[in-house]
Amino acid sequence: MKLSTKGRYGVKAMFDLALHGGDSPLPLKTIAGRQEISEPYLEQLISVLRKDGLVKSVRGAQGGYLLAHEPDQITVGSIIRSLEGSMAPADCVIEDDPADCSKADCCITRGIWEKIRISIDNVIDSITLQDMIDEYNELRKQNKNYHI
Repeated sequence: MKLSTKGRYGVKAMFDLALHGGDSPLPLKTIAGRQEISEPYLEQLISVLRKDGLVKSVRGAQGGYLLAHEPDQITVGSIIRSLEGSMAPADCVIEDDPADCSKADCCITRGIWEKIRISIDNVIDSITLQDMIDEYNELRKQNKNYHI
């Protein structure tokens, strides 16, 4: 299973907002430049994240985007699901809307796909933007090379 650029870039953009935003809105151009993401593509991603209540927009000359919640309240899982949908490896184990399958009750592989989905969900739901900030700051203290 591989994330598309939507999920990867969305996490990077949200981390940028968490790290640099605070109470001041960040212009999309600033985030796009720092993260090396095309501004039109980032605009599409932010639009979805705003619709899902993860970011809010501020209009005007000093406008831009802010996190809609504190960094410790936004998980990597919520960002990825907003942009990518379910992380289920098969349609039959999507948590909210599993695909109908006449063999679901006797499918030996369905249990494997469900365990994979649960494991992925547990990991991505256990990491918040604040955890990422803390790790970033720790790496900076150690003068280690880091990439967002």
